[in-house]
Amino acid sequence: MFSSWGNIQPRMVDPRLALAGREQPVLPQGATHDIYGTNVVDTPEGSEVVHLALGCFWGAEKLYWNTPGVTNTAVGYMGGFTPNPTYEEACSGRTGHTETVRVAYDPAVVTFDELLRIFFENHDPTQGMRQGNDIGTQYRSAIFTTTPEQADAAAAALQRYGQAFAEAGFGEVTTDVVTEPTPFYFAEAHHQQYLDKNPNGYCPIHATGVSCT
Repeated sequence: MFSSWGNIQPRMVDPRLALAGREQPVLPQGATHDIYGTNVVDTPEGSEVVHLALGCFWGAEKLYWNTPGVTNTAVGYMGGFTPNPTYEEACSGRTGHTETVRVAYDPAVVTFDELLRIFFENHDPTQGMRQGNDIGTQYRSAIFTTTPEQADAAAAALQRYGQAFAEAGFGEVTTDVVTEPTPFYFAEAHHQQYLDKNPNGYCPIHATGVSCT
């Protein structure tokens, strides 16, 4: 995974200085999910969607495609200013986006709270704009909700896990909970299900051992 040591300062770009981007998505139409065999952009019938940013999106996506009840996943960029950025642009720190996993799930099979448990327990949400050696705005922790119920559950989970991390000696949880509609820009095809395409690819999960279960 791209490491931004020495390349950018871990602070949000001024929107006036953000890269211009492009009108067309960088993901080709009809891209097929390597695990599910469906279109990467589809939301299967009966599914809800949440967008979760927990560092390197390669490993984060794998966590969720291996979760029973998840019906589709994709990686992309969210929370920034540049339309349809490329991976290199997002990694430059000049788009304001964070690497994000789009998770479609069947709420009759997996609860939203379970998705949040996986989120909080598989990265360090107290590190600000970094995860381990990966430093930059593209690695910041965020939950982008799509329903009022998700927003309420995310706020409650943030409080629970904030207390758990504090009791374990960590700093303040810096996860953003974003409830306003926010564009999700799909990443390039070779980044989708990257660790299925590249089983030995580098993308560590920064679990801390903190749990609320």
